[in-house]
Amino acid sequence: CAFCRTPCPDNDADVLALIRARVAKKDPVAVNFLGEKYFFGELGLQRDVQKAIKLRTEAAELGSVEALFSLGDSYELGEGVGQDKVKAADLYEKAAMQGHVLSRTKLGFVEVSDRGNYDRAVRHFLISAKMGHEKSVESIKKMFTAGNATKEPYAEALKGYQDAVEEMKSHDRNEAKRLGYFGC
Repeated sequence: CAFCRTPCPDNDADVLALIRARVAKKDPVAVNFLGEKYFFGELGLQRDVQKAIKLRTEAAELGSVEALFSLGDSYELGEGVGQDKVKAADLYEKAAMQGHVLSRTKLGFVEVSDRGNYDRAVRHFLISAKMGHEKSVESIKKMFTAGNATKEPYAEALKGYQDAVEEMKSHDRNEAKRLGYFGC
């Protein structure tokens, strides 16, 4: 493991033991990770959406931006909680304000589909495009071709996306990809 310099566990029980040790220490990433495993029934765990929601909520309270996003998805789709699109948008907004790119993109879709506010949608998509999210560029392009956005934000999104992709390039990243290294 790159973080603790121990061999990566090779079975579900050992992985769960490591995760549970971090959960006991209130590590927000570990709490959310365990919630995701319960949500999807992975690592030999029985699928338990209610437990997953409880863990995601705890992780969000501990500061996990990913947990805010996952909770937003749960409320948007009504998975494990009553469907509440207003609460979903609020959770996406909280995560987006902390730099979560997919939450920012989801807010763009909320503005288009739920509110019909194309100007705000373009602003959300523009921000996420400048963070390197390709789907946001495509969304602005579709809005432009449908006459719901002007050429300027599309051009700005394209340039911002290209700049973000260029900034993320590095020799080390390319070498890690070539070697197939993705961590534990």
